[in-house]
Amino acid sequence: MADDAKKLSLFGRIGHFFDGVKAEYSKIIFPNRETLQKQTIAVVIVSLLIGALIFVLDFIMKYLLGFVL
Repeated sequence: MADDAKKLSLFGRIGHFFDGVKAEYSKIIFPNRETLQKQTIAVVIVSLLIGALIFVLDFIMKYLLGFVL
């Protein structure tokens, strides 16, 4: 395979590259609208929960460091 690519001209190698891109692009499975909505809602909820957790931990650490300093 590597020997074949070396023997091709510049335009042949470019064409070979785009043939590979086309083959890989055909393997992509795009989600339907319902799945995309569910996954988006899940990401937003998890992000908000993690943000709230970080806020609470930060507040607790700030409060406890007030006693030390």
